[in-house]
Amino acid sequence: MHFLFEVHIKPGYSAEQYADAWVRASRMIQQAPGARGTRLHRKIGDPDVLLAIATWNSKGERDAMENHLPERVRAIIAAQAPFVDIRVIGEFEAPEWEVLPGRDV
Repeated sequence: MHFLFEVHIKPGYSAEQYADAWVRASRMIQQAPGARGTRLHRKIGDPDVLLAIATWNSKGERDAMENHLPERVRAIIAAQAPFVDIRVIGEFEAPEWEVLPGRDV
């Protein structure tokens, strides 16, 4: 499953500063059972809007991680809160199959 959210950077802060915190928190979060990676993308034409995508084996495993966040991760998230606005886009099932150029279907 994929968990998506937008990050809106407030004036006086930078996407690079947020990305540094993102990497530090993600390294710890990715140790949780079921974690399959994270990505952070900058919006074309608006460098202060980022798209975050976290991939998990299942919603249950992501929910379990969320309910047992390490204190260090909570501290990183709390430290970023004054500088960003977060808008959850939603949780999406992974496709049963996907078509990728250069690969057989």
